[in-house]
Amino acid sequence: MNQNNAIELYDTTLRDGTQGEKINLSVQDKLLIAEKLDEFGVDYIEGGWPSSNPKDEEFFRKALDLKLKNARVSAFGSTARKPGSIADDPNLTGLLRSQTPAITIFGKTWKAHSAVGLGLTDEENAELIFESVRHLKEEGREVLFDAEHFFDGYKDNPAFALKMLQAAEEAGAERLVLCDTNGGTLPHEIYDIITQISSSTSVPLGIHTHNDGDLAVANALSALRAGATHVQGTINGIGERCGNANLISIIPNVVLKMNGRFRHKLQLNQLTALSKFVYEILNLPPDNRAPFVGRSAFAHKGGIHVSAVLKESSLYEHIDPKSVGNRQRVLVSELSGQSNIRYKARELGIALPEDNAALFRTMVQRIKKLEHEGYQFDVAEASFELLLRHEMGEFQPFFEVLESKVHIESGKNREAVDQAVMKVEVNDEIELTAADGDGPVNALDKALRKALRRFYPEIRNMSLVDYKVRVLEEKKGTSAKVRVLIESSDKENTWSTVGVSTNIIDASLQALSDSINYHLFNCRTKPLETLREATPC
Repeated sequence: MNQNNAIELYDTTLRDGTQGEKINLSVQDKLLIAEKLDEFGVDYIEGGWPSSNPKDEEFFRKALDLKLKNARVSAFGSTARKPGSIADDPNLTGLLRSQTPAITIFGKTWKAHSAVGLGLTDEENAELIFESVRHLKEEGREVLFDAEHFFDGYKDNPAFALKMLQAAEEAGAERLVLCDTNGGTLPHEIYDIITQISSSTSVPLGIHTHNDGDLAVANALSALRAGATHVQGTINGIGERCGNANLISIIPNVVLKMNGRFRHKLQLNQLTALSKFVYEILNLPPDNRAPFVGRSAFAHKGGIHVSAVLKESSLYEHIDPKSVGNRQRVLVSELSGQSNIRYKARELGIALPEDNAALFRTMVQRIKKLEHEGYQFDVAEASFELLLRHEMGEFQPFFEVLESKVHIESGKNREAVDQAVMKVEVNDEIELTAADGDGPVNALDKALRKALRRFYPEIRNMSLVDYKVRVLEEKKGTSAKVRVLIESSDKENTWSTVGVSTNIIDASLQALSDSINYHLFNCRTKPLETLREATPC
């Protein structure tokens, strides 16, 4: 990589990304993502294929009103369908109608596609590329040429592939983007081919890779090392089949590992936030194991690892998590040692006695026993904190559920009814309530809150935002244990709690009770200076 050349960042989340399975974006979704990409520092935002569907056409109309500071919006499409009809080609007409400052068109650079798929001679295919690019250039647009199937085509017939690039260059294309469309090329092949052809053109080269061989990011980085100065990809690697090159991984590798620089100063410490934002818009759960930005990317579970991290974090972390907006986490589980307990206690602001070895042994054994029973504290840190503080004598539950009953009624020609009845004791007072709900767990949640609201009005500020059930002993069928994980929020902070039982209602009640107790503890007893984030109460 030439450090003197700034790299252009081209995002195709809104076009190529939406071709992925279960990926769907509304026009408003695309506008929101476009604004976020521009804020982050992306150079080009590929908005879609205007001739392919009304949604993309509407996006381009509304994108004209976006006040972008860094990015140029690009429309995407193909060359004209056949020579001799360039001016009237509906695809090119649609691209021009989108009024974007940049246009990206793709053409065939693998002889098999040109000859078999389109039935064109070499000269006709080259003419098609030349005339299409020139037509768009004459209309005053910046044109980027995507050389479709370039690496497969070059390996099959180098002369043909280069001839198609030369046609785009002679017509005035500002970028020649080499596409590994099938995603099967290896990193050393990418490097070798780009090195070989770089002297054949004066136009900057770009790279567009797919992840069918799980090498899209590695291939993109190899291309940049070989001299490419333009890289395309999607946020979180979404896209058709196995996805596109993941810009979320490419960006930190370039900046932190390859000493490269992008045209605009990127907000690298917002990388994790950008990844989560796109997942949220897509209504998809974030990938916890994603490099750099995943919740588990800097999570440590084994006791030996944690002991080392406490001394020097770089011993088990390849970068500073804060540089990409992430954070170090230590998990508490059946693999935990005393180092895990000490780390989590320090993180939670709990002062553990240094000389009480018996306490640490008791805590470690207690956690291992509970995890053996099915509890999972590495994803339910609020339940772990309550457990630890209870052992320290700092926490007592704010209430006790004396009885709970759930009534479910359904049948043919009968409206489903779910009702929970709850008897709760608070400070020697007993409250009896009932509530209807959308399902038994919702009814249970409503009844518990209703019983506690008179005593603890601050629970009005919290809500359940996620609920998951996992069957732990599948072979036992309907008598198997289940683990319930609940995520709650007070609109500023979120926390997770866990419950385990052979009875899904009981497991849910455990997790709900922990969630409310955790919120009340933060509001009523935890000293403000020990809070990692202030909790609105």
